[in-house]
Amino acid sequence: MAIIRRKGSQERRMGTGLCPGTWLEKDTTRGGSLGKIEDAGVRRSRGHMQRQDLFTLLLLLLLPPVLPQCPDSCHCMWESSVVLCTDARLREFPQGLPPDTVTLHLERNYIRSLPEGAFRELTHLRHLYLSHNRINTLSSGALRHLNSELRLLDLSHNQLRSANREEFGSTQAKTRLNHNPWHCDCKLQELMETLILEAETVSGIICESSVRVTGEGGRWEDPGGAGEHAGQPLLKLLDSGVNFCSLQTKTTDVAMLVTMFVWFFMVIVYVVYYVRQNQAETRRHLEYLKSLPSPRKTVAETDTFSTGF
Repeated sequence: MAIIRRKGSQERRMGTGLCPGTWLEKDTTRGGSLGKIEDAGVRRSRGHMQRQDLFTLLLLLLLPPVLPQCPDSCHCMWESSVVLCTDARLREFPQGLPPDTVTLHLERNYIRSLPEGAFRELTHLRHLYLSHNRINTLSSGALRHLNSELRLLDLSHNQLRSANREEFGSTQAKTRLNHNPWHCDCKLQELMETLILEAETVSGIICESSVRVTGEGGRWEDPGGAGEHAGQPLLKLLDSGVNFCSLQTKTTDVAMLVTMFVWFFMVIVYVVYYVRQNQAETRRHLEYLKSLPSPRKTVAETDTFSTGF
């Protein structure tokens, strides 16, 4: 027979069935009720959170996806990140292009220039088509903001006459510059040597005008004329030994010689003028001295002269 002694919420059984001094824990009726209430509250909270998550998921499935805004007169293909603005009669570069644009088509419009920050936000741009527009200058520096991942830059069939390598920044994209009214000079030659030009289009870079004649005994040409190389492919001229940059160096040397000659001539003229002015001043001074009356002799000098005589 076991003897049970109660002490609070604990029981101590002593007898043949248990070792002496063994304590057994036993929850009171109140403690068990509190545990059941807490478990029920946790289950209700989890059920409420699950219902909220399900409601949010249903909203996401039913509501249309929120897409970036597409510029007017353009068609945006969100799946492929392609923006089509071809034949849109645009006179200015479109604003509000999606930042994730990968390919941008702006062919056959009336765009004349590119704003300075046109491509600043297009950090994913890989292909840029600007052919068949009226672009006549790149001086805004817009191309300097093209990202280094650009693969193709098409500027063919525009109105470009002059460009330099600084305007293209550090782009390594394959570039098309054919069918523009180029003015062949040293800047264009350096640009040709810097850019990665598409091989199929290089022969289409034609000199509409040039300012110098190359070779031995180069001469000056009429600045208003088309030049000896008008109508010839620039690549063919460079391959034949034409060097527009060496002609520019010769022109600079001639200009320096002319400047030095003019300066030396002015110095000589000044020296001659200064000498002649001094001679004139000396002559006038001598004439003035001659015009002065001679001094009268004193009485002592007269007496001395008479006695001696």
